[in-house]
Amino acid sequence: MTSTSQIRMFGAQWCGDCRRTKAQLDELGLAYEYIDLEHDPAAAKVAQEISGRTRIPVLLYPDGTHQVEPSNADVEAKVRELLLSD
Repeated sequence: MTSTSQIRMFGAQWCGDCRRTKAQLDELGLAYEYIDLEHDPAAAKVAQEISGRTRIPVLLYPDGTHQVEPSNADVEAKVRELLLSD
């Protein structure tokens, strides 16, 4: 796994939680890489290796931590933590 300075989000358009989380990241104006599992099925294995689960969305943060199916509050708290640690 390569380190990145931005969030990586693994998701799919048919997933309501993915659409909600993607909209939240957009609203927050955050740079992130969106990996569409419908267009890149091999990435589903990467997401599962990161999370140990088959649930999406999976968010991988620059500090190496991840969240699976996070609530908006979970994402906001993690983003705030990352911004404070910069």
